Amino acid sequence: MSKQVDTVIFDLGNVLIGWDPRRLYRQLIPDEAQMEWFLREVCNSQWNEQQDAGRPWTEATALLRGQFPDHADLIDAYHLRWEETLVGAMEDSIAVLAELRARGVRLLALTNWSQETFPIAQRRFPFLQWFEGIVVSGQERLIKPDPRIYQRLLERYGVDPAAALYIDDSARNVAAAEALGMHGWWFRGADGLRRRLIELNVLEASTREASHG
Repeated sequence: MSKQVDTVIFDLGNVLIGWDPRRLYRQLIPDEAQMEWFLREVCNSQWNEQQDAGRPWTEATALLRGQFPDHADLIDAYHLRWEETLVGAMEDSIAVLAELRARGVRLLALTNWSQETFPIAQRRFPFLQWFEGIVVSGQERLIKPDPRIYQRLLERYGVDPAAALYIDDSARNVAAAEALGMHGWWFRGADGLRRRLIELNVLEASTREASHG
């Protein structure tokens, strides 16, 4: 028999906390096409990922200012106005998290996030205090889907992977967790997540859900 899931591990960005640099850059670059070019060719996801891996923001912005001097102010804004890229708490997902907490399910988080900007999220979102522990890639200098960062969480908190569910909006990050023996769920909305948690007997179906099951 498979083990009962007793630990749920959440990714944070776009699972519990909405994040999109367009929220900031629509204010700075009114032309949509130009904004998309900037986020694709200048401050792109590959560049931002290196801050998640531990690169200092001062180094990151200096690098791009050297390559794109005409966009220096826009480049600096990515860091200096980073909080404006936060869309906010994803309330439907937070409701699921609250249900898990109420049932006494062990809660952990594993996030690709800059160690310099993560404290902003900690101040802004009180529900982050519900987690027993949060492993932040920027602090570890490892990023998902590198299996070593998953192993670090499992070892640090004594988690049995066979009794853990890992949730992420990135399919490749879910696949990496599953390769280590965890249950995985590719997050595309709170309703689907709740159904999966019910299937795993981590949550109980409500009367309404049972009658429409």
